[in-house]
Amino acid sequence: MIEIVCADITTLEVDAIVNAANTSLLGGGGVDGAIHAAAGPVLLDYCRTLDGCRSGEAKLTPGFDLPARRIIHTVGPVWKGGGHYEAPLLTACYRNSFEVALHYGVRSIAFPAISSGVYGYPKEQSAEIALSVMLEYEDRFERIIACCFSDRDAGLYRSVLKSLRVTQ
Repeated sequence: MIEIVCADITTLEVDAIVNAANTSLLGGGGVDGAIHAAAGPVLLDYCRTLDGCRSGEAKLTPGFDLPARRIIHTVGPVWKGGGHYEAPLLTACYRNSFEVALHYGVRSIAFPAISSGVYGYPKEQSAEIALSVMLEYEDRFERIIACCFSDRDAGLYRSVLKSLRVTQ
């Protein structure tokens, strides 16, 4: 089941939340900064041992002080107009995050809107990619949450999901 919520991802009680990280994995702004702040300083120490992460990849850490037991860090692409492999890289973020989750027995997972904030990915296009991949994995998880920053974003996700379900 795919749920679309407008919430603070750091408060969700799920097996894993996904962090829209930067390549250093050492914290940043937006979702990344909020997750690092809520998880506590031990997350930063742990991330220093991971040797960063390339765009499209995913790496797992404990959740530390978060309600979520685990954090899956993935690095989305920066939008450069669409001709620089942005769509395949964003798709890889979601697929690789799901594959890491399956490997570690995660049954409930929450995603932010990867790359659609400061990385500038157009929101509707990123929602279509996110929800298309979520639909591919829907029957392998108890809960998949698309955690949106605003009611407007949540409305967009609901509209895109409805459209994708009609075309399946």
